[in-house]
Amino acid sequence: MIKLNSEWSKLLQDYKQEHADPRNQLCHSIGIPMILSSFPVGATLVGLPLAAGLFTVGWGFQFLGHRFEGNNPAFFGDRRNLAVGVLWWLQKVGAPIHTDAA
Repeated sequence: MIKLNSEWSKLLQDYKQEHADPRNQLCHSIGIPMILSSFPVGATLVGLPLAAGLFTVGWGFQFLGHRFEGNNPAFFGDRRNLAVGVLWWLQKVGAPIHTDAA
């Protein structure tokens, strides 16, 4: 289980509010795992072209989602939201993430 303190719980809560449009959520549900998978794939010389494609297309989905939402990506205002997006996705796919209610 991942336990978030009050500061990170608030970041996740705010992230969810900025990602309320179902189309944005769908785009992020596709884009975030593509971006994440690009790192281990790119760790091999043979995988670099595939990793570049995964990374680029993944970010394309992210920005498309924000066109639907009508706002800027959350990390424009706070780079920690790059990690919060991963937490959001992990929670979406069923990872046990406990947030501080305070």
